[in-house]
Amino acid sequence: MAKNSVVRRKGDGDAFWLLNGLYEVKASGDETNGEMTVMEMTIPEGGGPPPHIHPGTESVYVVEGTLRYHIGNETFEGGPGSFFHIPAGTLERYEPTSTVRMVITYTPGGIDKFFAEAGEPAQRRELPPPSDTAPDVERMVEIGRRHGIDMRPLHLA
Repeated sequence: MAKNSVVRRKGDGDAFWLLNGLYEVKASGDETNGEMTVMEMTIPEGGGPPPHIHPGTESVYVVEGTLRYHIGNETFEGGPGSFFHIPAGTLERYEPTSTVRMVITYTPGGIDKFFAEAGEPAQRRELPPPSDTAPDVERMVEIGRRHGIDMRPLHLA
C-alpha cells in the first residue's frame, strides 16, 4: 500500500499498549513511503514518556484533555486545540494533567516500529488496565536506541 492513499476509520490500524497508554497508528512509515508516521495517543493523567530526543520532527495536536509539555528548557500548558511542533534533536517530554488524547505526526516516518516493538498489541481500543509493575525502562531505552530515539529517563540521567 506504500504508493497508495492511506484511509483509516476509527478502530482501524495497529494499536499498542505502552506505559499505561493507548497508541494507535493512523499511517505508518511504510504506508507513507517513509515520509511520516501519524498516531493517535490516549494517555492517562500522570503518564507519558521519559525525556527523549527524536531524530525527526514531531507535531502534536491536543484533541481532548490537558497536559504540561517540556520542550528544551521551556514548559507549556496545553489543552484541546493546542498545537506543539518540536524540531528534530530537541529534548522533550509531556505530562498529562488529565487523560489526554492527541494526534501526533512524526517526520520522517518509521517511529511506529518503535511502538510496535516496545508496546504490546492492544486487546481493545481503550486504555489498558493499570499496571502494578514498574516499566522496564532499560528495555525501552535499548529499543529506542535501535529506532534512533535517545531516551533519557530521569533516574538514568
